[in-house]
Amino acid sequence: MSDRNSFDYLNLDNFDESLDSRDYRRRRPERRGGSMSYSGRPSYDRRRSGGRRPNSRRPSSRRRRRRNRRRTRNRIVIVLSFLLVFALLITLIATMINGCGRRSPSVTTSTETKPPQQATVAATAPPARASKEDMLSISNFIEPQPIDDNTDGEETGAIYVWNRNGFELFGGSEDSGVYYADNVNKLAAKIPTVNVYSMIVPNHTEMGLPARLRGKVNSNSQAANIKNAYAAMSSGMVKPINAYNYLSEHCNEYIYFKSDHHWTGLGAYYAYTAFADTLGLPALSLSDCTEAKIPGFTGTLTDLAPGLDTDTVSYWKFPYTVTMDITDSSGTKQTYDSPYFEQEESGSLSYGVFIYGDNPLTVMRSSSDKAQQGKKIAVIKESYGNAFVPYLTYNYEEVHVMDMRTFRTVSTDNFAAYCEKNGITDVLFFNGIMSANNQDLLDSTAALFN
Repeated sequence: MSDRNSFDYLNLDNFDESLDSRDYRRRRPERRGGSMSYSGRPSYDRRRSGGRRPNSRRPSSRRRRRRNRRRTRNRIVIVLSFLLVFALLITLIATMINGCGRRSPSVTTSTETKPPQQATVAATAPPARASKEDMLSISNFIEPQPIDDNTDGEETGAIYVWNRNGFELFGGSEDSGVYYADNVNKLAAKIPTVNVYSMIVPNHTEMGLPARLRGKVNSNSQAANIKNAYAAMSSGMVKPINAYNYLSEHCNEYIYFKSDHHWTGLGAYYAYTAFADTLGLPALSLSDCTEAKIPGFTGTLTDLAPGLDTDTVSYWKFPYTVTMDITDSSGTKQTYDSPYFEQEESGSLSYGVFIYGDNPLTVMRSSSDKAQQGKKIAVIKESYGNAFVPYLTYNYEEVHVMDMRTFRTVSTDNFAAYCEKNGITDVLFFNGIMSANNQDLLDSTAALFN
């Protein structure tokens, strides 16, 4: 498999949002629409030109201007007269129709035929929610039904732009999903004493583009890819998590960014509820949290496709305390009192609010009264997982987060040894669809165990 799934993609999954990178990276300046200043216009000397601009009209042209004004007024009068007559005709016709309706006798509706208005309501009623069993099934994938205004977009390289949203196209095949599953199976066999889970997250193209457009653009089926991967996972070692159906159910909500290849905090939350339901755990309610927002996010797709809307990054502060230790790429450990970088600003790095971006090792410790005593989870992820992992603090005393690309640069222990040393009970292999089909990132995951 080539980088970015057989397309000539920039490797967005390796976009550097690490904690230490913030010391030297600078946010891009705001994009402003330019206009010529008045100081750039040709000047003139009012005294030398007799008080008039050069080439100003002479008095001999005034008669023409008066004649043009009279013609304009006459045309306006004609148009207004026509509109008045037209309005009177409409009023007369409406009065005649209403009179006929009042004289019409009442009609008894047949018990065999629904009234037309009832039929319309039935046709537009939302479909019933699927059962939890169907939602969690790894073989039943619910087709997303995004709102479609029947317009077309434009393909720009590996990005499709539609309604000012950027959609990253997917080049993975059904076979590449099986290849991912084989890798997860091999790694799970090296940690036989822990519970192993796997979640593959579809991207905005699968959830936000109508089926008619997905059929036109050069993007393969993500449902087929994920379904094949889950079917190939060892039933005795790996438990797949079907986040696809939970995202499909909410596809018309703000679950993906318009200008970035990641999902939003809300999209990550719905995937978290899929995880909780699969494991039979109580799920955190966002109504118990406090929402905070960062407007003006210009994501990774902004420079790849023109005309994209900016975004707002939302995150939810929990009703319990979370401390977080981050080990950066230099091996330095720092401690924070929140899983969020709450000082994050508007601009190109706003997604870094989630766990301070990508770092080799992050450990969160929770005071949630729903956290099961002694339960600790390790999550192997790339940047898609940053918005997801904070929610796990509701159910686990400790959440250990390893970036698959850099963990071994700061750990002398391989992943299996780390799990044993730190009492890890659960492991989640977490990937966005693009990463699950990216050879470089799969190799990085395998290297964690060496």
